[in-house]
Amino acid sequence: FVGGQFWSAYVPCDTQNRDAVKRTLEQIDVIQRMCQAYPETFACVTSSTGIRQAFQEGKVASLVGVEGGHSIDSSLGVLRALYHLGMRYMTLTHSCNTPWADNWLVDTGDDKAQSQGLSHFGQSVVKEMNRLGVMIDLAHVSVATMRAALKLSQAPVIFSHSSAYSLCPHRRNVPDDVLQLVKETGSLVMVNFYNDYVSCSAKANLSQVADHLDHIKKVAGAAAVGFGGDYDGVSRVPLGLEDVSKYPDLVAELLRRQWTEAEVRGALADNLLRVFEAVEQASNHAQVPGEEPIPLGQLEASCRTNYGYSAAPSLHLPPGSLLASLVPLLLLSLP
Repeated sequence: FVGGQFWSAYVPCDTQNRDAVKRTLEQIDVIQRMCQAYPETFACVTSSTGIRQAFQEGKVASLVGVEGGHSIDSSLGVLRALYHLGMRYMTLTHSCNTPWADNWLVDTGDDKAQSQGLSHFGQSVVKEMNRLGVMIDLAHVSVATMRAALKLSQAPVIFSHSSAYSLCPHRRNVPDDVLQLVKETGSLVMVNFYNDYVSCSAKANLSQVADHLDHIKKVAGAAAVGFGGDYDGVSRVPLGLEDVSKYPDLVAELLRRQWTEAEVRGALADNLLRVFEAVEQASNHAQVPGEEPIPLGQLEASCRTNYGYSAAPSLHLPPGSLLASLVPLLLLSLP
């Protein structure tokens, strides 16, 4: 009964500053080829309207989510290109800092904070995602990055696969003060099924996943809850939630816990659709795209050229300055 999902165009952190863009394009190619190979099952879509159409046709609405900001190689141009290839959410970091955003390992002390959340260029990425209509995903980011993005974004954001920190104090989960910001911004937390984020141990069960859904509903409201699955992204899942065929069992558990049918529908699909529609409405393709590149000094240079950067004087001179600079040359050229 799965009606829609995001395919994760994920490439590991060790591709950063190397071939991350190439590998991401290959992942998107695989997603598109799956839709082409199995058109009776999958419908690749890029809008909330497309999701609803796929529901009506009995197909699995398939969307592209890029899991890790390192996939854009600190380029707004690459961000736009991935949008045109179908990307509709991007996780700002995976389990590594980008040159412009800090990841969750900063909060464990395993990584050092570089951007204190979002750098100036990181803010430009968030603004450009708003302009394009790409959902901002805060799974995997540091708490400082969560707060910065929730404050800056002009549209609701998502946590595509994160759980409640109060129930399992793992830094991949969302603390209650951030859940309050989720509520205030109309954003969404889609609960992760990975045992380590559900029970903070190697074993977990369906009831404990329902506890996370209950907690997020209590703190941030029923409209803030979603299913984050993470199937095939993790090595172990809870007893009773071994695969997607077990979703009805989780639905039954929520109904036993006095969730209304409308609240369950929200967690299954309607809450994500609401956020997606709000992101689409906030987009503005008539607005001038972001142009400012990240400073060259903030990039690792081992595997890149300096193409596009120049030490020459800027051509963006004040009005009249170019004419004034040419006058002495003209005078010198006179006989």
